[in-house]
Amino acid sequence: MKHLISMADLTQEEVIELLDMAEDLKEKRLRGKVTDLLKNKSLAMIFEKSSTRTRVSFEVAMSDLGGHSIYLNYRDIQLGRGETVADTARVLAGYVYAISARVNRHDTLIELAECSAVPVINALSDLEHPCQILADLLTIREYKNRLKDLRFAWIGDGNNVCNSAILGCAIVGMEIIVACPEGYEPDVNIVAKARELGGTVMITHDPSKAAKDADVLYTDVWVSMGEEDEREKRMHDLKDYQINAELVNIAKHDAIVMHCLPAHRDEEITAEILEGPHSVVFDEAENRLHAQKALLLKLMT
Repeated sequence: MKHLISMADLTQEEVIELLDMAEDLKEKRLRGKVTDLLKNKSLAMIFEKSSTRTRVSFEVAMSDLGGHSIYLNYRDIQLGRGETVADTARVLAGYVYAISARVNRHDTLIELAECSAVPVINALSDLEHPCQILADLLTIREYKNRLKDLRFAWIGDGNNVCNSAILGCAIVGMEIIVACPEGYEPDVNIVAKARELGGTVMITHDPSKAAKDADVLYTDVWVSMGEEDEREKRMHDLKDYQINAELVNIAKHDAIVMHCLPAHRDEEITAEILEGPHSVVFDEAENRLHAQKALLLKLMT
């Protein structure tokens, strides 16, 4: 693995290795044990979209590991004035040891990776969000003590996070059922790739069917960044795809509820469930830090 552009860039062995590393790094941080494995190394972080968890987790990860991060808002660098992605990649690769990029178009990441001499990390694109799913797999394993043969139910819009979840589940041997309205299905090429990897992927328009006997219930916002003009339509189309007490009650009694955040309470998930005993949402958010530390070490050392 030279870059992480898609979850499909990872083998099952690499995913497990990253999760094991993340667990170890998390335990060491809790004990206050300091590591400087990335001392004198820098990460360039390109942001075309705003962020809380992605920015802070990457910055803290680099600091914890003895390295340094550089926040690059695309408006503040020459990308915002018409410099090509290829030229930016070549220049940054001469300064830093890795590049993470949170971008509007997945093709931007592909071009960055093709032109960069250092690793490129997908910190979110319109197609995938693999860093989020690595943290999610870490969280599921912490709560369930395994990944294989679990039942993962995605409720709502089949978006970029859903696409990476489909691939992640296929890689680790987890069944995934996506419940979404017509027109909101996940990317067909992603679904086909997951099935090529041996994954069990089902698409339904019935959230109850997906949630029945699920080990994991997962959702995301109905209106993502850049979709604000579609808010009224999306709110109408997705109104029956809320994670609520009724849906949780038909999942397994020990099901966990996940959300990549930010959450809009009482839209895609009720406040009662987000704050309730099934929710692992804030542990999931913390695990972005630990999973990304493992990823950075894997790519930069």
